[in-house]
Amino acid sequence: MTQSISYRRMLTRMGYYNYQNGFIYHHINQEGGWENHQEHCRNFIIKALELYKPEKVTVLGSGWLLELPFTELIERTGRVYLIDIIHPPDVISQVGSFKNVELKEQDITGGLIAEIWQKTKKYSFLKKLKSLEHIIIPEFKPDGDPGMVISLNILTQLESLLIDFIKKRSKIKEEEFNHFRTEIQRKHIDFLKKHRSVLVTDSAEVIMNKAGSIKTIPTLLTDLPLYNLREDWTWNFDQTGADLYNSRSQFKIVALII
Repeated sequence: MTQSISYRRMLTRMGYYNYQNGFIYHHINQEGGWENHQEHCRNFIIKALELYKPEKVTVLGSGWLLELPFTELIERTGRVYLIDIIHPPDVISQVGSFKNVELKEQDITGGLIAEIWQKTKKYSFLKKLKSLEHIIIPEFKPDGDPGMVISLNILTQLESLLIDFIKKRSKIKEEEFNHFRTEIQRKHIDFLKKHRSVLVTDSAEVIMNKAGSIKTIPTLLTDLPLYNLREDWTWNFDQTGADLYNSRSQFKIVALII
């Protein structure tokens, strides 16, 4: 499971460790504001377990396990694979005693992180990257049969740090970045469509300031697949104004059993 030192150094430079730590701090600062969203996620995944009764489950973007019905997963399935680019030490310690749970550190984009690192690291604020056309967007390939796949609040985050990294080294227009985002999301959904899957993702961010102004920003840029069950709810992501000064942020969430 352990990544090489050079790979971890790359993840550090691209901000993955800071992002992971920042996420749990943000969760703590919300003072229980995420509980409704987490409960929705857990209950929806349990419905998928009841529908498909899988022998194996693979979770993409397992993170801090905040939205997973972990007890139900390990009790109702023979094998659980938790996949993320980095697993927090607390999670490694938490799941270490369960024989039917395996942690895997893998790039859910199928290798796009290393692809972008290799093709953009030579650029800087003095020498700018001019296009993304030479960057290949792969599809994730698991090791063997993944069983039922759960994509958990990761779809619109796959490109986030990658684009932040590229923007510091490029002068690419936003239209090209939006196309890039769309293709990354499409590749992820194409993978989910090949398996019995659960998709939980945000579709838009709604920002509200104290003056009453509301701004909606689409975050889901590709088409959703056909599904057996759908539920929608709102995630009060930043109700304290910790991220956006003088504003609050919500995400519109869509959950599908595919």
